[in-house]
Amino acid sequence: MGARTTSIQVARLAGVSQSAVSRVFSGASASPETAKKVRKAAKQLGYRPNVLARAMITGKSRIIGLIVAYLDNQFYPEALERLSNALQAQGYHILIFTVPNTADRIAGVVEDLLDYQVDGIIAASVSLSSGLTDLCVKAGIPVVLFNRGQPGSGLSSVTSANIKGATMATQALIEAGHSRIAHIAGWEGSLTGRDRQQGFEDAMARAGLTPFAIIDGMFKRDTAASIARQLMTGDTRPDAIFVGNDHMAFAVMDEIRQMGFSIPADVSVIGYDDVPLASWPAYDLTTVRQPVNRMVEATLETLLSSINGQEVYPQTIEIEGPLIQRSSSKPIKGS
Repeated sequence: MGARTTSIQVARLAGVSQSAVSRVFSGASASPETAKKVRKAAKQLGYRPNVLARAMITGKSRIIGLIVAYLDNQFYPEALERLSNALQAQGYHILIFTVPNTADRIAGVVEDLLDYQVDGIIAASVSLSSGLTDLCVKAGIPVVLFNRGQPGSGLSSVTSANIKGATMATQALIEAGHSRIAHIAGWEGSLTGRDRQQGFEDAMARAGLTPFAIIDGMFKRDTAASIARQLMTGDTRPDAIFVGNDHMAFAVMDEIRQMGFSIPADVSVIGYDDVPLASWPAYDLTTVRQPVNRMVEATLETLLSSINGQEVYPQTIEIEGPLIQRSSSKPIKGS
């Protein structure tokens, strides 16, 4: 393998100075004639500018770090794709780390991202300790939480309006005539899971109903399936189940059908997220849609404003999404 082509070689072939080559590839001021000669020479020699070296000079890597706990939930691959596309349109690249939601592993990833000199961090479905938050602040690296709130952290967060969405889903079940309504909640360690449970409880209380059951599904398919079997075993069963996200709801529907019950004739099921699989005929899941495009836009606006030097105070951004009625739940009476 030959030696790497240098900017000096490009400058010689183009008949310009090395600083002219640097100006062309850094986006600084250069005449159209100079830029044309430099790019022609670079193409002929197979030259690629060293982005990392340029970052050391400018102090900007044009890289955004993204930390996500898991990709099993279809919501996250879709959201990551949209985040990546939107960042590329702004001239940024995305560096993704998947990590278990444990303090020591997250700490290691944050330190790695700081070593990579990222311009900002998006933390999706993970929480950062106060120590890690302080570390990012001292390094001048802005952080935005995506689809996960963290009160008291001093960090901006972008989520759907989880309490309102869960209330809407529960009200739809009540207005369809259900009264024995169970909730398979998301992980109680996350604000997302707690807020959706709060919305469920609020709607039930306003209707004068007692929840059939509230059980933590941990945002895990196997756990949710086991809970569904538990709920549907016995003489008294729920007539509706609100599930904390679609990822768990699919497992709940599979388990209920394997037990010989019909959806929604025996039990209605509503999820939360509206991932692509929710609209497939095999599930046709009624669910609350997370407005992912608007969530991505708000995340990038908040993060890039801070990167560009604007004074951005910590914000808690909640974006409302609609209930998508499909055949997994009985329709509201009279509709």
